Amino acid sequence: MAVFDAHKAFEVLIAAGFTERQAKALLEVGSEGYGALATKSDLRELELRLKHELTLRMGGLVAAGVAIIAMLELLPR
Repeated sequence: MAVFDAHKAFEVLIAAGFTERQAKALLEVGSEGYGALATKSDLRELELRLKHELTLRMGGLVAAGVAIIAMLELLPR
């Protein structure tokens, strides 16, 4: 997860003309939702897990299809 530098953000806000009180309030509100953000590595990890899960499911479907066809071929006509 990416690290948010609150001190640097505070300094940037003060330099941009915010009062200390405004800067603190803005950073407090902004930091509440920061923990819910996903990084590129979080998304990549999720993508790999989903690919793995879908590969397993597709393999299971193919195996089941082959088994059904084999059983139908073995049934007497």
